[in-house]
Amino acid sequence: MLLGDKMKKIKIIPLILAMILLFSSCASAPAVKVDKTEFKTNYTYVFVHGLSGWGSYDKQNKVLKYWGTFSGDLMKYLNKQGFNCFAASVDPGGSAWDRACELYAQLTGTVVDYGKEHSERCKHERFGRDFSKEPLIEKWDSENKINLLGHSFGGATVRMLVSLMANGSEAEINATEKDDISPLFTGGKGDWIYSVTALAAPHDGTSAYNANDGTNSVDDKLSSTEKMMSDMVSASTSSDNDGRIESDYANYDLKIDNALEMNKSLKALDNVYYFSYPCSCTDKQKDGTYAPDKDITEPMFVKSAYLMGMYTGKTDGKNEITADWLENDGLVNTISARAPSVDRQKDFDQTDIPRGVWNVMPTYRGDHMSLQGGMLKRNDVREFYVKHLTMINSL
Repeated sequence: MLLGDKMKKIKIIPLILAMILLFSSCASAPAVKVDKTEFKTNYTYVFVHGLSGWGSYDKQNKVLKYWGTFSGDLMKYLNKQGFNCFAASVDPGGSAWDRACELYAQLTGTVVDYGKEHSERCKHERFGRDFSKEPLIEKWDSENKINLLGHSFGGATVRMLVSLMANGSEAEINATEKDDISPLFTGGKGDWIYSVTALAAPHDGTSAYNANDGTNSVDDKLSSTEKMMSDMVSASTSSDNDGRIESDYANYDLKIDNALEMNKSLKALDNVYYFSYPCSCTDKQKDGTYAPDKDITEPMFVKSAYLMGMYTGKTDGKNEITADWLENDGLVNTISARAPSVDRQKDFDQTDIPRGVWNVMPTYRGDHMSLQGGMLKRNDVREFYVKHLTMINSL
C-alpha cells in the first residue's frame, strides 16, 4: 500500500501503461523562457494529484511522472526554470480529509495523524506513515508560505488542507487532549498559504456517478479501442474496501450531494489567492447535448464524456443536474470546475486579481488529463505552468 496499512488498495493493470507507451509520441518540445523581472515572491509550489493518481513518494512515479507524463518530468523542468516545485503523494482513493492529513504530514515532516475523532468514527487507524526523515519541503510557516495546486480531486484535497490550517476542527479539539492533538486541527495557520489553484477540479462534484447508470447506451458511438480503454480504466481503479465507512472514500466526496455538503465548511479565505481552470473536450450538438471531440479526448474518457453530455436529472438529494452541467472534460463537468458554488467567483482579469475570490481562468480546451500532460493525447503543459506560476509570483 502507498502510505501505510490504512491506505486503500488500487489495482493497476499493466496493459494500460503498455498500450499508452506503445501509442504515445515522446518527441521533445522547445523550452519556455521565464521572465523573472516582475517577481515579487517565489514561494514553494506543491502539486497534489487526483483520484487514482500518484506522486514523488510512489514507485510508479519512477516509471511515469503524473505531472508531465510523456511531455517529461514537469517538476524537474519547473525547478530548472527557478521555481521551487514538489509533487505530493496522497491516498489515491481516500477522502479529502484523509488526503489532507497525509499532505500536512509530508509538508511538515511528521507522522500522519488522521485525528482521534475521525479515525474512531471512520473505523481506521489514527496514525499513518512517518515522514520525519523524508519531508516533502524544507520549511513551512507564515514567513515561508506555499502555493497549492490540485488536479481533479486534488482540488478538494488542498481546499480541505487550507480549511483545517485556518479553522481547525472543533470535533477533534473536543475529542482530543491538548497535548495529543495535531497542530493541523487547532487552526490559526491560514496565513501559511499564499495561493490555491484548482485544475479540472470537481468543486461541486461530478455527474459521472449519475450519468453512468446504464440507462444511456453509447456503445455504437465508440471504437473498439475506446470501448476497451474505458473498460480497462474502470477495472484498474476498482478497490478493496479496507473497513472504513463509506463516507471516508473519494468516491463519496465526489458525488454531487456530498461535494455540496462538504463545500459548506471549505469556504475561501480572505487572505488567499484562488484560481481555477475548468476544462472541456466536448462540443454542443444540434439537439442540445454535448459530445466529445475525439481528436483531443483520451479513448478512456470518450464513453463518460458522451454519457455526461446527455444526462440531466436530479440527484438522490434532489439537487438539479441541469443542461448547464452537460459540457464536460470526460470526467468532470465544466461548470463544476469553475469554482465552488458557495464561494464568490469572477472571470479572470489580469488588472484585477483579488484574494478570497475564485479567479476563474478561461476554459482550457482539453480533456481531464490535458493539464497533467495527457497520455495518448499528448499535451505539452510546460508553457502553461510557466505562465501561471509566473503570474502568481508577480502578484
